[in-house]
Amino acid sequence: MPQKKVLVAAVVALVVLVALAAYVLYRPKPKSVTLTFVSTQLSPPTEQAFMRSLLSRFGNETGIKVDFVPLGYTDMVAKVEAEVNSGKVSTNIIGGLSSEVDYFASKGLVEDLSKFGSLPGRTFYPALEQASKMYGIKAMVPWMTATFVIVVNNKAFDYLPPGLTKDDVIKGTDKWTYDALLAWAKNIYEKTGKQAVGLPAGGGGLLHRFLHGYLYPSYTGYQAKAFNSPEAVELWKYLRELWKYTNPASTTYDAMADPLLKGDVWIAWDHVARVKAAITTSPDQFTVCPVPRGPKGRGYIVVLAGLAIPKGAPDQDSAWKLVEFLTRPEVQAKVAENVGFFPTVKEASPAITGPIKKLADGVSAQMAAPDSIAVMIPPLGAKAGSFNSVYRDAFTRIVLKGEDIQAVLADDAGKLDSIFKELKIPPP
Repeated sequence: MPQKKVLVAAVVALVVLVALAAYVLYRPKPKSVTLTFVSTQLSPPTEQAFMRSLLSRFGNETGIKVDFVPLGYTDMVAKVEAEVNSGKVSTNIIGGLSSEVDYFASKGLVEDLSKFGSLPGRTFYPALEQASKMYGIKAMVPWMTATFVIVVNNKAFDYLPPGLTKDDVIKGTDKWTYDALLAWAKNIYEKTGKQAVGLPAGGGGLLHRFLHGYLYPSYTGYQAKAFNSPEAVELWKYLRELWKYTNPASTTYDAMADPLLKGDVWIAWDHVARVKAAITTSPDQFTVCPVPRGPKGRGYIVVLAGLAIPKGAPDQDSAWKLVEFLTRPEVQAKVAENVGFFPTVKEASPAITGPIKKLADGVSAQMAAPDSIAVMIPPLGAKAGSFNSVYRDAFTRIVLKGEDIQAVLADDAGKLDSIFKELKIPPP
């Protein structure tokens, strides 16, 4: 009898093993998901590498793979519009500036994200949360913020003009004006022979943002509304003077970190992400400062990037998990430390460490200035390139070629007006 019991037990065990093996082999396997994430942000190679590393971490945690696809804005618009309008959507998530998402929302091309509910454990800044609501829907989740600042090689402070102190520059007092910047640059040139100012006027640089988002609001009070005005004429006269003390290689600069690190320029304006390498490489060599003020105030751009889901996109729950991951405070702090974009949630700021805090302090001083004229990049959709070209064309003709200011402004004002008339929105 004992032998019979043993035999029965062995048979039962064998049946169980076979059943388990069959279950393992033939059980329904979970669907493998790969998200396509198109983005106009984080496109430089080093930023792409960081982003892919971050998304790999998300994949390890969730089993969801992500194909990160950096695109220019025009290409992204064409892709998303074609997919949504044809009903064959392959893009799962969009990363873009608020102005870019605004265009998609205006055309009904993105989902209302309010259907996913709130994201616990994080507090979005109210102004950013408000900016994410467009055309009656929650069109995006605030992802990253950024702005543009002045970075100064500390050597330059030895040549401050009379009446301007280091504290004035760092704190952004009333004395830190564009005229003071010109006097400072002139003083450096006369004492050292160095054209110390640097601007990203290369083909891939963001000089157009300096023109429409900084100089124009500071001199005219508007980005485009007073493009051709007496105040604008004074602006261009000023820029011609400043260019005399600007490194002529600026027309080749796409980003200012390298020229700063090489010592080619001592005072540079650029996007925080494009000067970050200088700050993190030599934090004791540089100081991050607010931009100067002009006759109308201290104009500057607040850049907000958001995450959106195209209308009818597949795997939306998986896309929302990615949104949740990218807005976690600890992930946002890592983004700030590695690529220089600042968090959109309050809980992330205390977690930021290292030299990036210098940038954060400079940005805070700029935003805290009482004479601030904060502007957003206008939502122009496919016309954004034409808008940028108007300002860059004016710069080329007036500053580089020396053409008549009034004549150039009259020519380009017509191009600018046609953009806003076609879009049926008022010029900002």
